[in-house]
Amino acid sequence: MKKIKTRDRILEASLMLFNSTGEPNVTTLLISDELDISPGNLYYHFKSKGDIVGELFASYEHEMLDLLAVPADADISLDQQSFFLHLLFETVARYRFLYQDLVNVLSRYEQLQTRFRRILKKKTSGFRTICESFRRQGIMEITDGELEALCDQLTLTACYWSSFDSLSHLEDRESMDPGRGVYQMMYLLLPYLRSEEKEQIYLMSRDYL
Repeated sequence: MKKIKTRDRILEASLMLFNSTGEPNVTTLLISDELDISPGNLYYHFKSKGDIVGELFASYEHEMLDLLAVPADADISLDQQSFFLHLLFETVARYRFLYQDLVNVLSRYEQLQTRFRRILKKKTSGFRTICESFRRQGIMEITDGELEALCDQLTLTACYWSSFDSLSHLEDRESMDPGRGVYQMMYLLLPYLRSEEKEQIYLMSRDYL
């Protein structure tokens, strides 16, 4: 079995602790204790907790931007939309410490603010591309103004669903289910869909109820 490098172990342990107890509550000493290594060994790889947060954010950023690169000319189905949302919420769940304490994290790590806003814009653009594909195929009937408002609402829900969901599971942050977020996102589309597609969403949503 390939031995995991100490640097990677530090990142994995930090991500686990950030997600389970909240990033502000985790210190470098707690991370080193979790790994049973000396603080000096940790500081050899990362000079501060901020460096660890920055490295984890870079991994999150890479995954998210790759996911949000939705082809503009693709004919997207509701099943593909559902799968896309599952991947989106699974990525959010992996890095949920960012979303559960978003304003606090971004206010303390100012260098991440511009990069996170870029991701938000990419999310809105990705949702717009998907909805425009639905409209082009005749699946969705929606005005330009309604489409812009819908995409903003989809972005808002994708961004803050993690915090909302956590309020129901404060005793167990590990119990987050991406399916619940997908369920809410798909239902936002309902007013603009044909009857056939509405029925499809009702059938798909039974897995999330």
